[in-house]
Order: sequence, then structure tokens, then C-alpha cells
Amino acid sequence: MPAVVVLLGALALFALGYRFYSSYLAKKVYALDPAYTTPAHTYKDGVDFVPTNKHIVFAHHFISVAGAAPIVGPAIAVFWGWGPALVWVVLGTIFASGAHDFGAIAVSVRHKAKGIGALAGDVISGRARILFLLIIFFLVTMVNAVFAVIITGLFVANPEAVLPVLVTIPLAIGVGQVVYRRRTAALLPSVISLIAVYACIPLGQMFPVTVDPIANALGVEASFVWLVFIFTYTFFASRLPVWMLLQPRDYINQQQMVLALVVIIAGITVGMNTIEAPLLRGDLPEGSPSIFPLLFITIACGAVSGFHSLVASGTTSKQLDKETDARYVGYLSSLGEGTLAVCSILACTAGIVVFSANQGMDWSEIYVDWAAAGTNPAGRFVQGVAGFAANVGIPESMGLVFASLVVISFAATSLDTAVRLQRYTIQEISVIIRDRATEGGALEKTFSFLARNITVATLIAVLVPFALALIPGNFAAGTLWQLFGTTNQLTAGLALAVIAVWVTKQGRNPLAVLVPLVFLVVMTSWALIVQLLGFLGSEDSLQRYLLGPLDAIIFGLAVWMTVEAVLALRKAFAARRDGTAPASGADAGAAAEETAGTDDKS
Repeated sequence: MPAVVVLLGALALFALGYRFYSSYLAKKVYALDPAYTTPAHTYKDGVDFVPTNKHIVFAHHFISVAGAAPIVGPAIAVFWGWGPALVWVVLGTIFASGAHDFGAIAVSVRHKAKGIGALAGDVISGRARILFLLIIFFLVTMVNAVFAVIITGLFVANPEAVLPVLVTIPLAIGVGQVVYRRRTAALLPSVISLIAVYACIPLGQMFPVTVDPIANALGVEASFVWLVFIFTYTFFASRLPVWMLLQPRDYINQQQMVLALVVIIAGITVGMNTIEAPLLRGDLPEGSPSIFPLLFITIACGAVSGFHSLVASGTTSKQLDKETDARYVGYLSSLGEGTLAVCSILACTAGIVVFSANQGMDWSEIYVDWAAAGTNPAGRFVQGVAGFAANVGIPESMGLVFASLVVISFAATSLDTAVRLQRYTIQEISVIIRDRATEGGALEKTFSFLARNITVATLIAVLVPFALALIPGNFAAGTLWQLFGTTNQLTAGLALAVIAVWVTKQGRNPLAVLVPLVFLVVMTSWALIVQLLGFLGSEDSLQRYLLGPLDAIIFGLAVWMTVEAVLALRKAFAARRDGTAPASGADAGAAAEETAGTDDKS
């Protein structure tokens, strides 16, 4: 099968999804109101609440969610064949991710830009709030550990990419100063900055940056030094106002994403590469896991991802200038990430064949078994993109640096955002514990301090995943990915539950949200049980005594949260039958939800 046919078919379906399905969601499900005053205006503070042009907000949301996950997940999942991976990415993006991201922004905007955990308390129940926040804490911890390990691996394997990555930081700060202080458009400064970044690629090849001398002097691995550097950087980056680094770097990376997709698409078209992997692999090696339910948690980002709801309600909703921008930002970002996931599938089934042919390897040797599929998936994407880039005349060595720069930049941006979101989560949990503790007691004083101290909350947000990332071997990038994927999809299902209850209370049809909700809850619960049995039966002590209990805790929280959501849905439908729910239509979105008590119009 020619790769270009698959690519064009997926893009055509994505275009139809945006034109028709997102329009239906905007008008009939979320009932966006162009006259609604968003929290970015009501609570404008110049730090988190900043009314921002929709193109810049799109860049922030898109690049924050399009990290390493939509690359890594598909790169592993093609082990079962490219057909199932492609179907799940395309259908999941259009019908699940689009509704999820779009809805999380819309509901958050109607609730003073609260995070999805707090929204669970407002929309479902007070118990649901703490349950969801705990699940989010586990999810973001694993996100930060996995992404940091992926970046570290690419830094060690591709030292030529380090200099261009580092140069991006001061350039982004400069763009932020120009755009925010002078109120100028971000397009030209970001394009100029991107040109400067790519001008550093030859310099990076001439002067590769390694930390080997420091590692040797300290008697540690180079990966340890990089992890310390990465988490130290994210500690400070997550403390800065969004306009200073987060927004401008997102905008630069958006231009980089566009360029990367152009290179990939041009390479596929010019090279007319053929997909060498099987459509559906029938000769799975002995010991391979079943495609059901693991396909749907291996590919999380790129089909639907709970992490997106954290970004949507944690940072994106605080920057939305108009409520109607939610369609453009939320749904279109999902399509962009789906496109990246499709490119990852093709890079690991067609592009990598071009690259590996020079080394005398074919596809079946690269994906010889499940362990091989989970080993360095980001590296396989990099090699596949280098293969496509070679079709348009880019030297292989430069193509490797280019693709590494893309993956590192996206993963680093997601990491920055995730640490910021984890700080919010820790402070929200601290507030809940403080309010329930005995007044004047040690517990009340401790969590009161943590709730208001940004430095300590951020320190916890980086130290916990740092400890996970230090576990030797392929733990964080391989084994932990399974639990990350399951928790991520579970979070997506629970976020859809919050959205479904809200839509139902507004008197509108929640079917577009309920269908992906039920599918995700079933698949992720199934996967949690399968993984729990595997972890507890493993001879690996880390899996048995760390991941096993962690899996069990997450499963217990998920069951409890699901029960709370079902009860809330029943009440919402009962209210509609009794005629006490707000009337359907554009005005419904502005109506106060008396049952929640907190859906006030700004």
C-alpha cells in the first residue's frame, strides 16, 4: 500500500470531521455563545488569565498536547499491524478526541476556567472532585517521568540536537517580550526564531553537546545528569507567566510542527514509499499481548487523551478570548495531533524501511517481538522521518537531527505544561485536605502552607516523577508506559463523564459524548484488570510491589468515580424528565446550574 494514499485518505476524513462534526458539536451540544465574557477577561491577571488571539491559544494547546505521546504510542502499536492503529487514530480523533478537547474547554470556560478535577466536584459531586484529582496526580506524575526519560534518551543518542533545543529557550523569551510588550503579531517573530533554531543545526553537528565529562567526574550516568537538568529547567519554566515562555515557545513549535509535517508529507509524496508492515499481523510472536484492549491504551494521545482535558481546563481556558474560539482551538488541535499520529504510523512502517535498508534490516527484524516494539519507539520515529526527509534531498545525518529536534521540542513543551498543571493539582488537593482537617492542627497547618506556597508545590511536582525516572532499565519508557496509557485513557473517559453530565443538565443531547465515554471506560477498566494480573504475577519486584498496588489504587478510584458519574447522570436525566433542567439552546449555556451551584456566568 502506498503511504501517500493512506495519508491523503486520513487528511480528507479529518477535514470532513472539522467541517461538519465540530460544527454540530459547537451548535447543538456545547451551544457556544460569541457574547459570553470568558474568564480570561473577567480574571485577567497577566500571569495565567490572559486574553489571547485564538491562533496563539491554538498553538499553545496544540503543542502542549502534541508531545511525545502521539509519536510513541503509534510507534509501538503498529506491532499488531498498521490497519488497526490507523482506524483507531482516525475514528478516535474525529469522534472521541474532538468532542473531549472541545468539551473540556467549553465546560471549563463556563465554570470560571476551573481545572477538570474541580469541575468534577461542581458538575458531579464533592467526592468526585477528590477522586478525580488523585487520578490526575498519578497520571501527570507518569507523564512527566515518561517524557523526561524520552527527552533524556534523545539527548544522549543525538547530542547534535542539544544546541538547537537550548537556543529555542532564549529565542522564545525574546518573542514573548516583543509580542506582549509591543502588542505585535507573533507570526513574524516566531518564524524568524524558527529560522535561527534551524540555522543552529549545522552548528550542533559541528559542536555536539554532551554531559559525559560532568557524569564521569561525578561517577554517574549521563542520563542522570540530563534528568537533573531537565527537571531543574521545568521547575523554573513552570513558574514563569504564560506569556513569557509558554506561549511564545508554543508558537515557535507550532511553526516547527507545520514544517515537520510539510517535510514528512513531501517526503512521502516524492518518495512514493510503500508500507512494508502487514495490514493486520497474523504471525504474532509467542508471548505477545492481545490487541484487545491494549491497542486502545497503547495509542492514547493521537486518538483521545485525558491529558488534553488537563491542558484544556488548566491553561487553555484561561487564555480564551471568545467562547467561540473553543471549536477552533479544541477540535482542530485534536485533528493536528491525529495527523501527527498518522505520520508516526507511516514513519514506523514505511519511512523506517528506507532508513533501515542501509543497515541491512527489514521491518520484521525491527519489530521482532513485543519487547522490541517498546524499545526506543521515539528513536524509530526519528529514523523514519529521516528516511522521508532523504526523499526530498535532506542528508540523513541532518534529517536525524531535525526529527530529534521535533520530538524533543514537543516533549519538553508538554513537560513544562504538565509540571504547571501538577502544581495546580497539588494545591487543589491541599485545599481539600486543609478544609477537612481539624482547625489549628498540624495537618491543617501543613496543607494550608502547601496550598499557598507555589515553590514547595512545584518542588513536589518535579521530585516525584524525577524519582520514577531514575529507576534503571527500560522501566519508565517501557513498562511505565502501559500504566500511563491506561490511566491517560481512563482520565479521558472520566473527563467525558463530567462533560456529559454538564451537557445533560443543560438540556442538550449528550449522545456524542456518551458513546466515546462508555467505550473508553470499558476498555480502560479491562486493561487495568489485565495489567494488574500481569504486574502481580511478575517476577520483577518493581512491577509486583510498585506498579501492581498503583494499578489497584487507580482501578479502585476509577470504579468509585464511575459510580459517582452514573448517579449524577441519572439525576440529570431525571431533572430533564421533570422539566427542571435548563431549556436547550444557545441560552442554556448561560443558565446557572442550581444542582452544581457554581456554574456562574462571568
